[in-house]
Amino acid sequence: MNQQRWIYERAADGSARYALGTVGRNPLVCFGINPSTAVPNALDRTVSRVNNFALDNGFDSWIMLNVYPQIATDPRDLDRVYRPDLKDENERQIAKIMDGRPLTILAAWGGLITSRPYLPALLEDILQLTSASGCSWISLGDPIKSGHPRHPLYARGDVPLQAFSMDNYLREAC
Repeated sequence: MNQQRWIYERAADGSARYALGTVGRNPLVCFGINPSTAVPNALDRTVSRVNNFALDNGFDSWIMLNVYPQIATDPRDLDRVYRPDLKDENERQIAKIMDGRPLTILAAWGGLITSRPYLPALLEDILQLTSASGCSWISLGDPIKSGHPRHPLYARGDVPLQAFSMDNYLREAC
């Protein structure tokens, strides 16, 4: 994996991160809920785990995206009401990353999607973008008891990647 060539898209004022990853032909694209403070060459634990899952499963790169791009070390610090400008730019950046390619997308947010009531609706909009590109969703092993996909920090390093039905998830767990 070429760690020297980075994908790093963020708001000019540092309040949001839209994409963080490495350049490659076959990336593992991971969706979390919101970004923390990880930047190129200074990854946090979550992004480091995503990097390891990509390496261990035959991907040549990885890209970390989020349902909501506001940087917050704690999801409870997210905006109470989402900002349309952040949502719009996030979706623009996601569409740019997808670029019509049928990528493999790792659903990896655990129960954090329940931290704000607007997050499931934002996820549904993102699903439309990924469906248009023919992307396939996977998870880190089985979902947690509540039906949410496992967060990378709470999955064994050797857990198998498996198909994840976003349609069923949005209908049943959200």
